Amino acid sequence: SEASENPQLPSLETSDLEFSEGSQSLYKPEPLEKVLNAVRKLMALVLTSDFFQLSDRAALDASYVQELDEILREAKTIENHLLQKRESLKQRFTVITNTLQS
Repeated sequence: SEASENPQLPSLETSDLEFSEGSQSLYKPEPLEKVLNAVRKLMALVLTSDFFQLSDRAALDASYVQELDEILREAKTIENHLLQKRESLKQRFTVITNTLQS
C-alpha cells in the first residue's frame, strides 16, 4: 500500500526477498572485518606513500638549506677578504699621502 502511494520507492515484497535469499547471486557481501582490513591496508599504503613523498621533500629541503649555508659562508669569507683589502688600501693611501706631504 505504501509502494502504491509512493511510486518512486522500489517495493520489496516477500517474493522479492525469497528470490534474493534463495538465488545464487554473483555478488556475495563481504564480512565487515574483511572490508575493514582491506580499507586499513589501502590507508596504510596511502599513508606510506605520503610519508615517502614528505620524506623526499624534507631531504630536498635539507639539501637546499645546506647549499644556502655554504653560499652564506662563502659570502662571509669574501666579505672578510674585501674588508681586509680595504684596510690595506687605506694604509697604503695613508703612506702615500704622508710621503707626498713631506
